[in-house]
Amino acid sequence: MPPKNASGSSTGRSRKRKTDAQTESSEEPPISDDVNSPPPAKKPRGPKSAKGKGNESTVLPVNWPEYFDYVFVRQSVEGLLKHFIYALPPALTPEATRKLINKRNERFIQAVNELLEATSKHEDPASLLREAARDHIPVNPNVRISTDPAQSDSKGNERRIPEPADRPTIDAVIEEIHSQEWYQDQIVDRRIVEAKDGDIDYLEPALSKTIAQALQSSRNITSLYTHQVMAISALSQGKNVIVSTSTASGKSVIYQVPLLRFLEEDPHSTAMFIYPTKALAQDQKLALEQLLYSCPGLENVKVSTYDGDTPQELRAGVRETASVIFTNFDMLHASILPHEDLWRRFLKNLKLVAVDELHYYSNVFGSHVAQVMRRFRRVCAAVGNSRSRFVSCSATIAKPKQHMVDIFGIEDVVEVTEDGAPSGRKDYLIWNAPLLDPMDASSGRRSSMSEATRLMRFLMARGIRVILFCKIRKVCELAMKALRAELTADGRLDILDRVMAYRGGMCELIDRRKIEKEAFSGNLLGIVATNALELGVDIGVLDAVIMLGFPIGGIASFRQQAGRAGRRARDALAVFVAESYPIDQHFVNNPSELFDKPMKDLIIELDSKVIIEAHLQCAAHEMPVTLEDEKYFGPTLKDLCETSLIRDEDGWYHTHPKFLPFPAKHISLRGAEEEKYSVIDVTKVDNPGGQAFILEEVEISRALFEIYEGGIFIHQGLTFIVKEVSHDSKTAKLVRTDVNWITQPRDFTNIDAVQTYRIREIKGSPFRAFYGRVELKTVVYAIIDAVDLDTPPWERESTGMWMDVPKPILELMRDSGINPAEAIHAAEHAFLNRFALAMDLKTECKVAEKEYKTKASQRKRPARLIFYEPTGKGEGIAVKAFDHVSDILRDAHDAVESCQCEEGCAACIDSLSCKEGNLVSSKTGALIVLKAILGHPIDVDLIPEYPPEISNLPSTVVQAPAVRTAPGVEVEEA
Repeated sequence: MPPKNASGSSTGRSRKRKTDAQTESSEEPPISDDVNSPPPAKKPRGPKSAKGKGNESTVLPVNWPEYFDYVFVRQSVEGLLKHFIYALPPALTPEATRKLINKRNERFIQAVNELLEATSKHEDPASLLREAARDHIPVNPNVRISTDPAQSDSKGNERRIPEPADRPTIDAVIEEIHSQEWYQDQIVDRRIVEAKDGDIDYLEPALSKTIAQALQSSRNITSLYTHQVMAISALSQGKNVIVSTSTASGKSVIYQVPLLRFLEEDPHSTAMFIYPTKALAQDQKLALEQLLYSCPGLENVKVSTYDGDTPQELRAGVRETASVIFTNFDMLHASILPHEDLWRRFLKNLKLVAVDELHYYSNVFGSHVAQVMRRFRRVCAAVGNSRSRFVSCSATIAKPKQHMVDIFGIEDVVEVTEDGAPSGRKDYLIWNAPLLDPMDASSGRRSSMSEATRLMRFLMARGIRVILFCKIRKVCELAMKALRAELTADGRLDILDRVMAYRGGMCELIDRRKIEKEAFSGNLLGIVATNALELGVDIGVLDAVIMLGFPIGGIASFRQQAGRAGRRARDALAVFVAESYPIDQHFVNNPSELFDKPMKDLIIELDSKVIIEAHLQCAAHEMPVTLEDEKYFGPTLKDLCETSLIRDEDGWYHTHPKFLPFPAKHISLRGAEEEKYSVIDVTKVDNPGGQAFILEEVEISRALFEIYEGGIFIHQGLTFIVKEVSHDSKTAKLVRTDVNWITQPRDFTNIDAVQTYRIREIKGSPFRAFYGRVELKTVVYAIIDAVDLDTPPWERESTGMWMDVPKPILELMRDSGINPAEAIHAAEHAFLNRFALAMDLKTECKVAEKEYKTKASQRKRPARLIFYEPTGKGEGIAVKAFDHVSDILRDAHDAVESCQCEEGCAACIDSLSCKEGNLVSSKTGALIVLKAILGHPIDVDLIPEYPPEISNLPSTVVQAPAVRTAPGVEVEEA
């Protein structure tokens, strides 16, 4: 056990200890620095006596729009939400107010008509008005006006965004940041990676003159780097290749040059390029088309996209005429392989298969992809093509050759890891928001989003092209909303016009493609994105990356996102803006881990009978399976064929009828397909010629929390109010509105074990682990405890495993002042941190707001460590954890006990994927729970004494009830 703290304070996290009792005792509402939260209500000035007058007169508000926003909007909302209200006596009677508004409306209409009459047909009145407005847009009074041309008023110094070639150096920009009034030592760590020269080599045999000419004219490439030469040479010798080098090292040339060689040798050759995202495929397709157009003799080679956005009426043309297709594994699985008879021309002539960003495919998704590749190779062999060569590129990963062997099922792989590409200088900054009160560390920190958006505005004003990475879609939209408000307040509409949000789930194909085109062409100055742009999309001369919060994908994602800047050998900047969560603060205090810690191995599950059997049903539908197919599907083939497929009299195995007519529909490579709500903008429906249109489609797992009547929905940083929701038709109608506040619902999710299918001993322990059916129920019930929501619960089933905390241990923790919710939550994270496939297994994360309330909660949760498969598909991940439960528990115990941290870190009890930020956590409690389940002795004298206010919090955890066991279940030996 960890030693007892000298102060006797909790080994749980002290920063969470402020209870709602303390909040309730405050006379003033708490002040929030979050740019996305409404500013705190301020008591307005009442009637004042006018100097020099014999009587009193009311001083009218100077800024009428703000006045009406306060009186009629903010006070109504805050009253509705039970915030503090300060009544303001009206300065005008209602009748006088209406007359004033009508008079100003009439003058506005008159001014618009005068502008339209004075505008020639060659001019755009809206553009003229926008340009003229820049001198008159109100500026945020809290922002200090700079005399720098990039920030100055247009009177005297014209505001101008520097051209890319004229932008300052990153070193100069960092020096300028240090001199800003708002800078308060946010930079806690700075590292510089100096520029390096490239190493070139020469191909033997050399490239043809036409290919060399195409490379020079389309890409300005006159020589090849060493890693490019090594990979292209291996492919020309008939070998398969994996290239794992840094971002922007020219990996795309490695499969484009061999393709051109194949096409010159045989014009009937075909190739398939597989990408994980549509944005990446769109970028690389354009690059290949430019290269082919520049190559004499290959100008007419047809290159086509074949993905979910390809219209049905165009797909036959792609199959029949395309020489190169850009696709993804979802289409290969669900469209190409099931109709292999329609693709035989293409497959017979297939010379090259390129899979980019191979590191993207791991865990359950990667395990499915591995089986799709085996089905694909089997079909190619059946049509007489065993000559296809496979090439894959990836960011720097651990054991790239082994990962390619696992995914492709092939052995003859050449690994290329020596990077010969040049790189520019790059500065890495770790940025931590300053404390609200520098004299009080418990006061909390300023909003990390405010810090990130301010830094982004500062960089863009200096001509530095920036991408801001956010972890989830909602944060992406909130950041875009903040930028829109801040740039408008600063009068920088010239910058705002060149900033857009890019994220997955955008509904309109045209909108998404427009953003991609703007990004690729370099027209955008700023992009706010989720990890949809984390991969190697070439979005022009990108100078800086800002990461808002530590990426969910861990250190690998951190390095991948940081690599998005400086892709063309210029100096670049990567900034990690830490949030207040423990995982972020861990890397603030240990920044070297971000750069020096080795990558984890990528995990592929190749012996999961659940996954293999599902793909065997698909393979048998493509063409009957024989026992000789063991070379593709492994040693479990015979058993799976005999138990799950249908054997005919000739010994061929066919798809089981329950999966017909389309077995591929029963497998979703990326997890369960959720129902979606259509979000419809009806703002202009009542106007002449106005129409409703779909803004986007939202998965039900998001819709419950973002779409409810009266709520604020954000799209491209613009706010909409939800007018109507139909849960039957899965539609939501929205109206555009300009507000400076957002809404946040109250919700909870219960994960409950309902039936036991298997029971297993835990080695050396009297306790057991259980596997079975799990029910999940999500309820969204109110907005800020004031407005009840009539939202149906979201109920679904899955499979999972669980372990109960013994009753004596539960009592021991209560008697010792240890919060059981903290202990169980931390122990669950510790277990997942030692499980290789943890990315595809979830747990019930504890919410700080509930666990630390002084008022007793009616929602008591069982004292149980529970884990479930979020897809609900029964992929076999929970079974894998259950089968190895003793080893995982022991590894988790050892990791927590040996870790040198005080309150917990990513190496022991913190989880990168904890949606509640790891706030409810206790390292001591986790160790007690793990020891108890393992049957290890617990020395009670080593348990720290906790402050009374902590131990006296109402308990939210009760003894776990027994779970119904299915008939015939016996206890399995450890």
